[in-house]
Amino acid sequence: MRKMEREDFYSWKTSESLSLHFPHKIKRKRGAFRYMKLLCISLGCDKNLVDTEKMLGLFRQNGWEFTDDETEADAVLVNTCCFIGDAKEESVNTILEMAELKKEGNVKALLVTGCMAERYKQEILDEIPEVDAIVGTSSYDEIISALNGVFEGQGPVSCFESLDRLPKSKGRVVTTGGYYGFLKIAEGCDKRCTYCIIPSLRGPYRSYPMEDLVEEAKALADGGVKELIVVAQETTLYGVDLYGKKMLPELLRRLATVSGIQWIRIQYCYPEEITDELIEVIKTEEKICHYLDIPIQHSSDRILKRMNRRTSQAQLKEMIAKLRTEIPDIVLRTTLISGFPGETEEDHQILMEFVDEMEFDRLGVFAYSAEEDTPAYSFENQVPQEVKEARRDEIMELQQEISFEHSENMVGRILDVLIEGKVADEPAYVGRTYMDAPGVDGLIFVNSGELFMSGDFVRVKVVGASEYDLIGEVYDEFAK
Repeated sequence: MRKMEREDFYSWKTSESLSLHFPHKIKRKRGAFRYMKLLCISLGCDKNLVDTEKMLGLFRQNGWEFTDDETEADAVLVNTCCFIGDAKEESVNTILEMAELKKEGNVKALLVTGCMAERYKQEILDEIPEVDAIVGTSSYDEIISALNGVFEGQGPVSCFESLDRLPKSKGRVVTTGGYYGFLKIAEGCDKRCTYCIIPSLRGPYRSYPMEDLVEEAKALADGGVKELIVVAQETTLYGVDLYGKKMLPELLRRLATVSGIQWIRIQYCYPEEITDELIEVIKTEEKICHYLDIPIQHSSDRILKRMNRRTSQAQLKEMIAKLRTEIPDIVLRTTLISGFPGETEEDHQILMEFVDEMEFDRLGVFAYSAEEDTPAYSFENQVPQEVKEARRDEIMELQQEISFEHSENMVGRILDVLIEGKVADEPAYVGRTYMDAPGVDGLIFVNSGELFMSGDFVRVKVVGASEYDLIGEVYDEFAK
């Protein structure tokens, strides 16, 4: 881990930033009391956010309340990410900034959890003495015990269970606005892609029991969640460890019966694991969005083999063609890696031609990040950073053209839109269609003087388009 200077802070952004009251009281002057407060900062992916929400649920069960005033924080929890270099740097700088807050302000306890905690536990404790407790990825359900240990003077507290363990907790605090929520159906991964550190940080693939997931979905729905987003490191293998076979289709059928849930969105489906049964469920269950996130990473057979991916370009084309034939209005999202070690200009052009031919509806590209303790880290022929970034930008320029064409083709379509908020000082709202996952895809701006609330579903006619976003108007089928 690169050692960061304490003055080397930058303006960090968070997925969520919450503060919490807890029932320990501090005596003020003249005999008054106040509740102590905890600031929670969640970084990284939606799967990590689920862990954060479950930790907040544990806090709430123990009498904690929420506030958003970080200047009054008595304790800080940072749930970290370190999947790629940028995420690692953000996590380090955030921890350091909170350490500085502890030195200068009221903070009496600094807790670090998540992937960086799992990966660099000793380095964090050695280099940042302000950290009072550090908790691993398979131990987040012990966060209350860790914090209690700090206040009992046991620090620094270190809590790390086996990565084979599946953390269990009931109750969550949804931080996504209340109308959509992520349902993490499994933990860990067995794929062992050569560029990926996740199996070392999250352990082997472990599915949550179906009954527990349905119960959790019902609780989310009872709390107002209308869009359920199914996530895992890989969703398509759900159940193989518990039931001896892929059970994602059955899980989806059961989730579709949950009252209050109107959309079910499936993410992170490895293409080689998509079955005919899964396709049929997506086709026939009305609540399931015709949307799939399929991470493929590359299309050059040579690079795919070096990545230890289980598909070839021919197999990818076959699966994409099948999905589009069976579900004509399906929206396909994928992610790619540019500049993987050994990637030649010819490999890059193969990928460019593939993107051009496949015309993915949604696409993201990461410049390869060399992560220590992965096989690819020591591969020969590492690609220079400027080349990786140039290739990334070239792919995204091509995708921008494709996305704009797709957006233009949407003009005139009538779609259900999930309202997310109102545009300030304008008679317009921001929302998403079934084609858009929150935080990664586009938006639709709906012109209307009517009153809508976040979480409302509105029928909208698309009247305009940009590269990634749409413009619409509320559709009145009886209007002339």
